[in-house]
Amino acid sequence: MIIVLRLFIMSLVLCAIAGAVVAQPKSRGTMQKLSVEQRVKKLHDLLNDQWEYTLRTSPEFASIVGDKRYNDKLSDFSQAAIDKDLRQTRVFLKQFEAIDTTGFPEQEQLNRDLMVRDLHQRLEAAKFKDWEMPVTQFGGLHIDTPQFVTSLSFSTVKDYEDYIARLNQLPRAFNETMVQMRKGMRDGLMPPKILLVQVAEQAEEIAKQKAEETPFAQPTTNFPKEFSEADRTRLRAGVLAAIRDSTLPAYVAFAKFVRVEYAPKGRTDIGIWALPQGDERYAFDVRRQTTTNMTPEEIHQLGLREVARIEAEQLAIAKQLGFSDLKTFKESLRKNPDVHAKSRQQILDEYRTYTDQMWKRLPEYFGRLPKAKLEILPVESFREKTASTSYNQGTPDGSRPGHVFVNTYDYENQLTINNEDTAYHEGVPGHHMQISIAQEQSDLPPFRQQAFYTAYVEGWALYTERLGKEMGFYQNPYNNYGRLDDEMWRAARLVVDTGIHYKKWKRDQVVQYLRDHSSQNEAYFQAETDRYIAWPGQALAYKIGQLTILRLREKARAELGAKFDIRGFHDEVLGGGALPLDVLEQRIDRWVARVKAQPAD
Repeated sequence: MIIVLRLFIMSLVLCAIAGAVVAQPKSRGTMQKLSVEQRVKKLHDLLNDQWEYTLRTSPEFASIVGDKRYNDKLSDFSQAAIDKDLRQTRVFLKQFEAIDTTGFPEQEQLNRDLMVRDLHQRLEAAKFKDWEMPVTQFGGLHIDTPQFVTSLSFSTVKDYEDYIARLNQLPRAFNETMVQMRKGMRDGLMPPKILLVQVAEQAEEIAKQKAEETPFAQPTTNFPKEFSEADRTRLRAGVLAAIRDSTLPAYVAFAKFVRVEYAPKGRTDIGIWALPQGDERYAFDVRRQTTTNMTPEEIHQLGLREVARIEAEQLAIAKQLGFSDLKTFKESLRKNPDVHAKSRQQILDEYRTYTDQMWKRLPEYFGRLPKAKLEILPVESFREKTASTSYNQGTPDGSRPGHVFVNTYDYENQLTINNEDTAYHEGVPGHHMQISIAQEQSDLPPFRQQAFYTAYVEGWALYTERLGKEMGFYQNPYNNYGRLDDEMWRAARLVVDTGIHYKKWKRDQVVQYLRDHSSQNEAYFQAETDRYIAWPGQALAYKIGQLTILRLREKARAELGAKFDIRGFHDEVLGGGALPLDVLEQRIDRWVARVKAQPAD
């Protein structure tokens, strides 16, 4: 349950760039002669320069956040662009480090420190050359580009003309991507073969479609009513021609390359440990994804403890429902028609019901509410076989609402017991609320409004699943069991992710562990196992983030006593945008100190 497209686009920000000329930093000695106000202005100017650079060099990301200036462009995946970006990142780092922050207000200091932290991490990541492994079954140009269509605005004639220009650039983008993949073959940087077979299938699925049947043609099915008939005819023809003449041939060539040349050379070991610098890679991924200094061993042991704790709570519910053990209860779920969907529409309807009931209760637990709207949509057919239910953000100005994409594939075998907690996780008060509020914080610079620290973002969303229980939801005990089942899934991830990439578990060992500790179906076990193989460390962030937020809440409650206000705590957690967990803890500590200092009513 992740924000796949957002994560992919943010990865483009790191590695698919064309440079800009930025003035060299002044010396620290010169900066110290300036007043605080002048140095703060220098910081703001530099933050603006860096943000403009980000938008210009990652045009897909610019489109997602509602900036249409680069809507006719795709990112540059060439080695020259990557090398140019690394040089520019070093320039920005020197400039930000040269700013003397003595006397800065707290938030201005944090703005500078977070940017320095992020730039350091980007440069540290470069030694691993992840751009030479740009595709898996879970992300990459071949699957994220068609999904990207739903994040674009199609309200003007120019929007369509820009879109046509983008479609015509896909052959160039695919060619640049294949160049990087060939370098990965040379350097021993290869994803597992079992994942690459799926990549070929995904690309072939689109390659064999007619132009008008592809997800790229979706904008031609619903033109704005203001368009003239002549414009509609011209733009529809232009889009379909670009798909037919540029997009589909690019997919055909890419699918053939992956199937014939690339996938056969995929690695046989599933863990990242098998790559060059494998242990160092995983340690970096763990640190980046969790924003902690926890070791893989510490995380593995934490997972084992959490699995045991959650199973005890699940057993209590099973016994309440008349079952003597969890195994018998899990087997009953597979045969119980009441906990299986009868249609795709039923799943969508349930998500909307749970979302609506949560909206009504939010003011009791939050002082600050999002202005942005939220829509519940089905996952597109081209990716529903491998996709999780996920959230795609809206634009900061509200012109495009946030979208929860619900996977309704194979609905007969889907359990409905997880729909309630997932609705809260992906929508409100989870991803939609957190991301929308961050975007609406006018006092934050754009890079913080759009910040994405996985442990914070996913930790918050998992925290809200439990918050729903504290608010009195999950009245159906099966749904409450489903909530725990999803929390169990996140706890099991701590075990299996470290199992794969640190303890060298085999794939069958991972699947069996998930079977033993989850009520999901076999297809889910298989797909999720491949996800953890493809994305080392990412799955660790959910549980570690959730446990951190819970710990901070109880710490604040203990210190404040009668002064503790749950709405104030939630507003403080959300009010600074996404943050590394250590920075979030400092923020909450300062809030506690301020509340303590307030006179009693």
